[in-house]
Order: sequence, then C-alpha cells, then structure tokens
Amino acid sequence: MNPNTTNSSAPKKLIVFLDCGDTIIDEGTEIRDDHDIVIQANVIPGADVMVKTLAERGYTLAIVADGNAQSFKNILTQNGLYDYFTTMVYSETVKASKPSPRMFKAAIGALDLSEQDCYRIVMVGNNLSRDVKGANQMGITSVFLSWTPRYPKLHADESEIPQYTISHPLELIELVEQLNDKLA
Repeated sequence: MNPNTTNSSAPKKLIVFLDCGDTIIDEGTEIRDDHDIVIQANVIPGADVMVKTLAERGYTLAIVADGNAQSFKNILTQNGLYDYFTTMVYSETVKASKPSPRMFKAAIGALDLSEQDCYRIVMVGNNLSRDVKGANQMGITSVFLSWTPRYPKLHADESEIPQYTISHPLELIELVEQLNDKLA
C-alpha cells in the first residue's frame, strides 16, 4: 500500500459525533431572533477546516446537540457545513438533552448502527456534564474540546472525566486518525 494514501476518502471504521455550540460554532457570536432561534453565528477558528477534512477523509460525521433544529440548520448552512453531516440529532426532536442516552441512541439508530458499535464512536464536545458524561455512560470515546471559556474545565465527578482533551478543533483531525488506526 502506498503510504501517501492513508488519508484517502475510503470509508473509515471510526464514527465522529460532534456537538455544535462551542465545538463547531462560537456561541459568543450567536444572533437570535424573537423566538430564540439562532439566525447567525460564526465558526470557531479551524472548526470548518476540521469538519471538511474529516468528511473528505471518509469519516461519517453526525451532529448530536442540544437545541432547536432550525438554529443548527441556519448556522451550519450559513457556514457551508450542513452537507458534511450524515445525520443530525437535536434535543428538540428527541425530547431529551445530553447526557441522556436517548440523544446518543438516536444518532446511533439514524446511522443504522447498534449499541455494539459504541466502541468505534467518538463524541466531541465542549461540555463535561453533557457531552463527556453522556458519551462515557454509553461506552463511547469522549473527547473534550476545552476551547471555550463559557463552561467548566474541571469535572464534577468521575463520570465527567474525558478520555481525550484537545484545545483546538484542528487537533481533532490527528486524534481521529490515530483512533481509527487503532481499530484497523
């Protein structure tokens, strides 16, 4: 095998679940309408490149986020990222919020996976008590993006300890490649 083809777009075994606010989109830039729907927001520096690179390398990407579906559609479309995701699971439609297993199970089901596939899923998020705790409860690899100043960076208990911590979205690309290689 040619060593230069390791980043090809062939489908990868590892599945990537991503939170949206302060993981892809900078919550500090959100503009909301009278119905509390986000109508405009900017990406975190490097998050757009991270999403596009992972998708181009053949990773299945899913949004698993708390909030209103229309908010995410608005900001992901506006930033040219909407079409990179195979599925999107929102607390509004699931009628639960992370860390509820229902959020993660909905994404697993939407991708035609089962809970036996949790070992090959990573959940990337900015919130220890929601993203990390929820992933850990499901046996999903947890990745904490510590970029934001808006949320605690210290875990409240052992259920909130992430398996990996990154400080910038672009760091996720190499981590995902390493985790995928371990599955091969």
